[in-house]
Amino acid sequence: MGLPGILKVIWKLRRLRVGLLKAMPRKWDKDANYGTMERVVRRASEYSVDLVVTPECFLDGYVVEESDYTRKRLMGIAEEGENGIYIRKTSQLAGELRILLIVGFTEKQNGKLFNSAYLFGKDGTILGKYRKVHTNFPPNEPKYLSGDSLPVFDIGIGKCGILICADRRWPENARVLRLQGAEVIFVPSFGMWHGQNTMWMRTRSYENGVHICFAHPQLSLITDPEGDICAELRSNAQEFLFHDIDLDLTSRAHIETRRSELYHALSGNIQQHASAKHHAHKTSPRVHRLQRSIDKRS
Repeated sequence: MGLPGILKVIWKLRRLRVGLLKAMPRKWDKDANYGTMERVVRRASEYSVDLVVTPECFLDGYVVEESDYTRKRLMGIAEEGENGIYIRKTSQLAGELRILLIVGFTEKQNGKLFNSAYLFGKDGTILGKYRKVHTNFPPNEPKYLSGDSLPVFDIGIGKCGILICADRRWPENARVLRLQGAEVIFVPSFGMWHGQNTMWMRTRSYENGVHICFAHPQLSLITDPEGDICAELRSNAQEFLFHDIDLDLTSRAHIETRRSELYHALSGNIQQHASAKHHAHKTSPRVHRLQRSIDKRS
């Protein structure tokens, strides 16, 4: 094998072909939504996709904002973690197709509800579990308890992290994942997805030198370590976007040049009285209205 062939093999070892499911799930209909996911995943496997990501709470359809929501009804449709019927079916699907899957759903454990995403390995095992950590923002999610960790998962050719929807708004979350070795961050989402979101995703990629893959029912977006958009799909149709990510492009420039000795305040809370006084003098009613509008869509 000549040098070009060797280089091609080396590149493939660090190449991750990502597929982002872009479809609007049916409310309260896990059977239909699983069927949609299965069809897309099977199609993705025909294109040699390595990893497929669904939007947030895709299995149940993200129902916490629905007028017919009740806690009893949500509890009834939630999956019982690894023992859930559709979680077991997803494990079987991943193992059959030898594909990595990140699937968003409502999880129940010991009478508690979580906005979760599981990472399934190519052998069907569950490689990782993530629970959304910012479920109190926007304030339409008091139905879920917040997760309490930001784990990183080994997917064989590298490490990844997961953030769910609003979690992406806080730069500390992505930075913690990066400091733990994440080379790509996946963001299953259901809320706001317009211009501000694209700005946030590009910024998080640039800050941390990683690819970020945003999966939403109306937008599939991948940003690269330079903060550029490398793949994007917007439509109302049921589709999927796939794109090759080179994990060797991951950059440590902003990580290695940090001044961590100056960042002690990041682990504390802002002084509430100082913050309130500042905003009373500096923030106009128009800015407050704009912020409430953005928060509502997040």
